[in-house]
Amino acid sequence: MLIRRLKHLATVAVIVTCGHGLLSNAWAEVAQLDLPRIELRAGVHRITSQIAQTPQTREIGLMYRTSMPNNEGMLFVFEQPDMVCFWMKNTLIPLSAAFIANDGRIVNIANMQANSTEPHCTKEPVRLVLEMNQGWFAQRGIKAGALIDGLR
Repeated sequence: MLIRRLKHLATVAVIVTCGHGLLSNAWAEVAQLDLPRIELRAGVHRITSQIAQTPQTREIGLMYRTSMPNNEGMLFVFEQPDMVCFWMKNTLIPLSAAFIANDGRIVNIANMQANSTEPHCTKEPVRLVLEMNQGWFAQRGIKAGALIDGLR
Protein backbone atom coordinates (compact mmCIF):
# COMPACT_ATOMS: atom_id res chain seq x y z
CA MET A 1 0.00 0.00 0.00
CA LEU A 2 2.82 2.46 0.85
CA ILE A 3 4.60 1.67 -2.41
CA ARG A 4 1.43 2.28 -4.43
CA ARG A 5 0.72 5.55 -2.58
CA LEU A 6 4.33 6.75 -2.94
CA LYS A 7 4.39 5.89 -6.67
CA HIS A 8 1.21 7.93 -7.16
CA LEU A 9 2.63 10.89 -5.22
CA ALA A 10 5.92 10.69 -7.14
CA THR A 11 4.04 10.74 -10.45
CA VAL A 12 2.12 13.83 -9.33
CA ALA A 13 5.39 15.49 -8.25
CA VAL A 14 7.05 14.80 -11.60
CA ILE A 15 4.08 16.20 -13.50
CA VAL A 16 4.01 19.34 -11.31
CA THR A 17 7.77 20.02 -11.29
CA CYS A 18 8.62 18.94 -14.83
CA GLY A 19 5.47 19.91 -16.66
CA HIS A 20 7.26 22.69 -18.56
CA GLY A 21 10.24 20.64 -19.68
CA LEU A 22 13.41 19.26 -18.13
CA LEU A 23 14.71 20.56 -14.84
CA SER A 24 17.25 23.30 -15.38
CA ASN A 25 20.51 23.68 -13.47
CA ALA A 26 19.08 26.78 -11.78
CA TRP A 27 16.44 24.64 -10.06
CA ALA A 28 19.19 22.50 -8.54
CA GLU A 29 20.17 25.41 -6.24
CA VAL A 30 16.69 26.02 -4.85
CA ALA A 31 15.29 24.38 -1.72
CA GLN A 32 12.59 21.79 -2.39
CA LEU A 33 9.54 22.94 -0.48
CA ASP A 34 6.69 21.57 -2.57
CA LEU A 35 7.27 17.80 -2.65
CA PRO A 36 4.40 15.44 -1.77
CA ARG A 37 3.98 14.88 1.96
CA ILE A 38 3.19 11.90 4.16
CA GLU A 39 2.21 11.68 7.84
CA LEU A 40 4.43 9.34 9.87
CA ARG A 41 4.66 8.43 13.56
CA ALA A 42 7.56 7.50 15.78
CA GLY A 43 5.82 6.19 18.88
CA VAL A 44 3.52 9.03 19.99
CA HIS A 45 5.39 11.63 17.93
CA ARG A 46 3.86 12.81 14.64
CA ILE A 47 6.04 13.70 11.68
CA THR A 48 5.07 15.54 8.51
CA SER A 49 7.54 14.40 5.89
CA GLN A 50 8.18 15.42 2.33
CA ILE A 51 8.89 12.48 0.01
CA ALA A 52 12.04 12.45 -2.13
CA GLN A 53 11.54 9.46 -4.41
CA THR A 54 13.03 10.36 -7.78
CA PRO A 55 16.79 10.55 -8.43
CA GLN A 56 16.50 14.34 -8.83
CA THR A 57 14.56 14.95 -5.60
CA ARG A 58 16.81 12.57 -3.64
CA GLU A 59 19.92 14.34 -4.98
CA ILE A 60 18.71 17.77 -3.84
CA GLY A 61 17.13 16.51 -0.61
CA LEU A 62 17.20 19.23 2.06
CA MET A 63 19.93 21.30 0.39
CA TYR A 64 19.72 25.10 0.48
CA ARG A 65 17.23 25.30 3.35
CA THR A 66 18.03 27.69 6.16
CA SER A 67 15.55 26.11 8.59
CA MET A 68 12.98 23.35 8.93
CA PRO A 69 9.98 23.17 11.28
CA ASN A 70 10.53 20.97 14.34
CA ASN A 71 8.28 18.01 13.45
CA GLU A 72 8.94 18.05 9.72
CA GLY A 73 11.44 16.02 7.76
CA MET A 74 12.20 14.38 4.45
CA LEU A 75 11.71 10.71 3.61
CA PHE A 76 14.08 9.37 0.95
CA VAL A 77 12.61 6.37 -0.85
CA PHE A 78 14.84 4.08 -2.92
CA GLU A 79 13.70 1.48 -5.46
CA GLN A 80 15.18 -1.46 -3.55
CA PRO A 81 17.03 -2.11 -0.28
CA ASP A 82 20.71 -1.24 -0.51
CA MET A 83 23.64 0.04 1.52
CA VAL A 84 23.29 3.83 1.25
CA CYS A 85 25.42 6.73 2.46
CA PHE A 86 24.39 10.36 2.91
CA TRP A 87 26.46 13.53 3.14
CA MET A 88 25.62 17.18 3.69
CA LYS A 89 27.14 19.14 0.81
CA ASN A 90 25.12 22.36 0.30
CA THR A 91 22.91 21.47 3.27
CA LEU A 92 22.79 24.46 5.58
CA ILE A 93 21.16 22.91 8.66
CA PRO A 94 22.49 20.01 10.78
CA LEU A 95 20.36 16.87 10.44
CA SER A 96 19.85 13.43 11.92
CA ALA A 97 19.20 10.61 9.45
CA ALA A 98 17.32 7.46 10.45
CA PHE A 99 18.11 4.57 8.11
CA ILE A 100 14.92 2.46 7.96
CA ALA A 101 14.40 -1.18 6.91
CA ASN A 102 11.35 -2.32 4.90
CA ASP A 103 9.53 -3.32 8.10
CA GLY A 104 9.74 0.28 9.43
CA ARG A 105 12.52 -0.54 11.92
CA ILE A 106 15.23 2.06 12.39
CA VAL A 107 18.55 0.34 11.61
CA ASN A 108 20.77 3.19 12.77
CA ILE A 109 20.71 6.96 13.22
CA ALA A 110 23.49 9.30 12.08
CA ASN A 111 23.99 12.89 13.21
CA MET A 112 25.30 14.96 10.31
CA GLN A 113 26.91 18.40 10.34
CA ALA A 114 25.91 21.14 7.89
CA ASN A 115 28.01 21.52 4.73
CA SER A 116 30.03 18.38 5.43
CA THR A 117 31.10 15.83 2.83
CA GLU A 118 31.70 13.17 5.51
CA PRO A 119 29.67 10.08 4.52
CA HIS A 120 27.13 8.62 6.95
CA CYS A 121 26.09 5.09 6.01
CA THR A 122 23.52 2.51 6.97
CA LYS A 123 24.62 -0.60 8.87
CA GLU A 124 22.48 -2.91 6.70
CA PRO A 125 20.53 -2.57 3.45
CA VAL A 126 17.61 -0.12 3.69
CA ARG A 127 15.09 1.37 1.29
CA LEU A 128 14.11 4.41 3.35
CA VAL A 129 15.96 7.23 5.08
CA LEU A 130 14.20 9.85 7.22
CA GLU A 131 16.04 13.13 7.80
CA MET A 132 14.97 15.37 10.68
CA ASN A 133 16.53 18.34 12.45
CA GLN A 134 19.65 17.19 14.27
CA GLY A 135 18.83 15.74 17.69
CA TRP A 136 15.12 15.19 16.93
CA PHE A 137 15.33 11.41 17.49
CA ALA A 138 17.59 11.64 20.57
CA GLN A 139 15.42 14.30 22.23
CA ARG A 140 12.48 11.90 22.02
CA GLY A 141 14.37 8.80 23.09
CA ILE A 142 14.01 7.21 19.65
CA LYS A 143 16.86 4.81 18.91
CA ALA A 144 17.83 1.99 16.56
CA GLY A 145 15.17 -0.71 16.74
CA ALA A 146 12.26 1.74 17.10
CA LEU A 147 9.50 1.57 14.49
CA ILE A 148 8.33 4.33 12.17
CA ASP A 149 4.59 3.94 11.48
CA GLY A 150 2.69 5.18 8.45
CA LEU A 151 5.08 3.72 5.88
CA ARG A 152 2.65 1.01 4.72
